[in-house]
Amino acid sequence: MSKLDNASLGEPVPSPSPADDDAFLSVRDLRIHFDTDDGLVKSVDGVSFDVRRGRTLGIVGESGSGKSVTSLGVMGLHRSVSAKVSGEVWLDGQELVGASPEDVRKLRGRKMAMIFQDPLSAMHPYYTVGAQIVEAYRVHHDVSKKVARARAIEMLDRVGIPEPARRVDGYPHEFSGGMRQRAMIAMALVNNPELLIADEPTTALDVTVQAQILDLIRDLQKEFGSAVIMITHDLGVVAEMADDLLVMYGGRCVERGSAEDVFERPRHPYTWGLLGSMPRLDREQQDRLIPVKGSPPSLINIPDGCAFNPRCPYADVPKDNVTRTVRPELTEVGGGHWAACHMTQEQRERIWTEEIAPKL
Repeated sequence: MSKLDNASLGEPVPSPSPADDDAFLSVRDLRIHFDTDDGLVKSVDGVSFDVRRGRTLGIVGESGSGKSVTSLGVMGLHRSVSAKVSGEVWLDGQELVGASPEDVRKLRGRKMAMIFQDPLSAMHPYYTVGAQIVEAYRVHHDVSKKVARARAIEMLDRVGIPEPARRVDGYPHEFSGGMRQRAMIAMALVNNPELLIADEPTTALDVTVQAQILDLIRDLQKEFGSAVIMITHDLGVVAEMADDLLVMYGGRCVERGSAEDVFERPRHPYTWGLLGSMPRLDREQQDRLIPVKGSPPSLINIPDGCAFNPRCPYADVPKDNVTRTVRPELTEVGGGHWAACHMTQEQRERIWTEEIAPKL
C-alpha cells in the first residue's frame, strides 16, 4: 500500500463533510486506484464517511460501484504493487493508510474484522472450520490449542450451528451455504472486534436464512456494541439494518445521510433509480418496477463531470452556469444529509415530490 498525495492522482481534493469526533471509524478522501494494462482503474475515488460504535452504516450501489474495494481498503488488504492508495482511515484514533503492514495486521481480527461475500472461497478448503477459528483466536491470544478450541466451539454454538462440538471438525464444503456464513461470522467475531464489515452477508441465501443471519448480526452488535458496515445491493437489507446510508456510483459517494432521510427524502437521481427498482411489500404494486437504464460506467473511462450523467433522465434539466464537464461535489441538503448533483435543491425537491414519490 502506498500513500500518495491527491495531486499525484490528478484529481482535485473534494470538500468532505466535517469529521465526527465521536466516530470509531473515520474515512477521509479515500482513493484506491489500480494500474492495469488497459489504464488506471479508479475503483474508489474520494470517499468519506464515519461510523460510530453501536451504529450500522449501509453502503449500497450496483456491482462495480466500489463498495467492496472500499471495505478492503479499510481492512488494509490492498497492498499490491499496482494499488495506489491515498486519503486517511482513522480507526479508534489510529491512522491506517500510512501504518506499516505489521501494525494493520495486528488490528485485523482483534480491532476490526470482515465477513466476506463468499465464505466457501474465503475459508481454506484444506483445514477444518474449527482449525481456522482456532488460528484466528490464537493470533491475538496467548492460549493453548485446547482453550482456543473451546472458544471455537462456543462461537459456533452462539451463531446457531447445531452440534458445535462435532461440526467444529468439519470442512467448509461439508457445511451448507447458511452454515458456512454462520461459521464465517463466528470466525469474524471470535475476538470481539469493535468494527465488523459485512460484505454481502446474505448473498445466495434463501430468505429464511437471510433473516436469521441479519438477526444474528444485529444481536451480536447489541451485545458487543460494535460499529458495523453493511455492504449490499439489497435495499431491503439496508432498510432493516442500517442507521446511516452511503450510496456509491462509479467509485464515488453520490448521497449520504441517515437511512431515514435517504429513504424518505432522497436527493440524487441515482438513489431515485435504486428505490424505483426495489419491490415493495407494504403496498399493492400497480406498475412494473422501473430499472435504472443503461450500464454502470467503466472505472477506467469514467465520464467527465457527473458519472451518472449518461444514464440520468434529468441530465437535460436546465442548470444555472454549470457544464457537464464539472464534477458535482457533495453538498449538504439537510442536517447531516449530503448529495452530489448539479440540479438545485428546489429542482430535486420538486421532481421527487411531483414525479418520483407518487410512483414508488
